[in-house]
Amino acid sequence: MKLFLKILSYPFSVVFYLCFGCAIVVFHALQWVGLNVFGYKGHKIAVDGLQWFLMRCLNILGTRHSFSITSKIPENVPLIIVSNHQSMWDIPPVIWYLRKHHPKFISKKELGKGIPSISYNLRHGGSVLIDRKDPKQATEQIIKIGHYAQKHNRSVVIYPEGTRSRDGYPKPWKVRGLKTLFNEMPDAYILPVTVSNSWKLQRYGAFPIPLATHLKFITHAAIKIADYTPEALIAMTEKIVVEHISHD
Repeated sequence: MKLFLKILSYPFSVVFYLCFGCAIVVFHALQWVGLNVFGYKGHKIAVDGLQWFLMRCLNILGTRHSFSITSKIPENVPLIIVSNHQSMWDIPPVIWYLRKHHPKFISKKELGKGIPSISYNLRHGGSVLIDRKDPKQATEQIIKIGHYAQKHNRSVVIYPEGTRSRDGYPKPWKVRGLKTLFNEMPDAYILPVTVSNSWKLQRYGAFPIPLATHLKFITHAAIKIADYTPEALIAMTEKIVVEHISHD
C-alpha cells in the first residue's frame, strides 16, 4: 500500500508544483503592486492571500491542515511566536491563521534572494535575514526586528531549534535569539506553537511529496514574558511545545 501511494504521489506532485510555481510568480507581482501602490496594508493582503493559496495547492496532494487555537490570543501587544520547525510547510498556516497578529520571521539570509514571492516578502515585509555564521550580524538583526515588533505590536516567529527536524523529533533549543527578543520586547507575550507531521511532506526530499498528510498546529496559552525570568520562561515554553508534538 505504501509503495502504491508513493507511486501515485508522483503525478500529483507534478500538478502541485505547477500550481505552486504559478502561485509564487503571480503573487510576487501582486506583492510588488500592493507595496508600491498601497503600502504595507496592500503588501500584507497579497502575502496573506499567497498563504491561503499555498495551502490549497497542498490540498491537491490530499494534505489537510488542523489549526487549533486553545485560548484567546492577546491583541494589540507584541508577540513572540515560538515553535518547533519541521519543514517549509510549517510557515503558510502560521501566517494565514495568525494573520491578524502580523507575523514576521527571522530567516536565514540564503532565502532572501532567488525565490519569487518568498524572497520578496522576507526583504520587504518586516522580517529580517540573518547570517548564521556571523553571530554579531544575527544579533543585530534580531534586535532590529524585536524593536520593530515592540513599537508596532507585531509578532516575531522564531524557531529555537535553528533548523528543521527532519524526523519530527525536536532538536535542542538555542536560547540566545530568544533572550535577545525578551530584552527588546519587554511588553510581549510568548505564544507557544506546536507543529506535527509537517516533516512527512519532505520525507522523500523535494520530490515526490507524499499524499494524505495531516498537518497539525496547536497554539497554546500566551505567557507574559515580564512574569518570569528568561531561563524559567524558555524552559516552560520548550516543555509546552515539545510535549504536544504528535508522532502518529
